[in-house]
Formats: sequence, structure tokens, C-alpha cells
Amino acid sequence: MQITIITVGKLKEKYLKQGIAEYTKRLGAYCSIQEIEVPDEKAPEQLSDAEMQQVKKKEGERILAKIGPDVHVYALAIEGKQRTSEQFATELDRLATYGKSKIAFVIGGSLGLAPEVIQRANDTISFSKMTFPHQLMKMILCEQIYRAYRINRNEPYHK
Repeated sequence: MQITIITVGKLKEKYLKQGIAEYTKRLGAYCSIQEIEVPDEKAPEQLSDAEMQQVKKKEGERILAKIGPDVHVYALAIEGKQRTSEQFATELDRLATYGKSKIAFVIGGSLGLAPEVIQRANDTISFSKMTFPHQLMKMILCEQIYRAYRINRNEPYHK
């Protein structure tokens, strides 16, 4: 299975880079994993609604340019569908079983995802009703993908 994680903005925090590197290294035993960072749109702190939409649209175009037509896309969004780790593992296993070998997870920037990205997604996923920094979300996602593979192979992993 080929998994791609597409994020907006460059990850700067060393501790997050280290955590993500650890999980992507572990995932190497189970799948091919690729990280793509698209540039975030430079914008002032205070934006009008129209300016926010424009920023999300530009970031969305950059994201969509990285997604092929044969890719199953999960958009991470606070309003997305919540799942247990076991349900998520079952979904990934089912996708692999039915020939969906290319999966992309998309994490938007600080303003979220453009409607066009949500529309392109095959599914949405939310890890909580809480808001997390998108950089931290990348590490949480990597851990949950790793956990899913461990669950699907009945391998021990802490609960």
C-alpha cells in the first residue's frame, strides 16, 4: 500500500519531526509512506472572510495538484467522521483488500481545507472535536496509521 500524507506548510519543530520520523520508520515495515508539504499562502493575521476563502482556495489548488485520479483521499477535518482505532484499521484493511492501494491523507493549514479538497475526498476523518495544530496532527495521524497496521496484524501495541 502506498500512503501519502499531504500537509500545508513546512514542519519546523524538531520534536515533531523526530516523532513523525519514528513512526514513518516503523511504518516502513508495512507500507510505502511519503510526505508532501505544499507551501502555505502568506497572509496577514487579520483576514476578511473573502480573504480567508482565497487563501484556502490557493492552498487547495496546491494540494489537489499532488493527488492523482486513482488515489483514495481522506480529508482531515474537525467536522469529519470520527472512528475508533479499530474501525480505522478495518477501513484501511478493506481498502487494501478491494484494490485501493494508493491512499492520501490531507491536512490543511491553519484556516482548514478548501471546499474543493473536501469535495475531492472520498471520506473525511476527525480525530476529535478539539482543534489541534496541523503540524501536531501529522504526528497523531502517523501514529494512528501505525496502530492500524499493528491491529490488523494482531501485533501487540500499547492501548
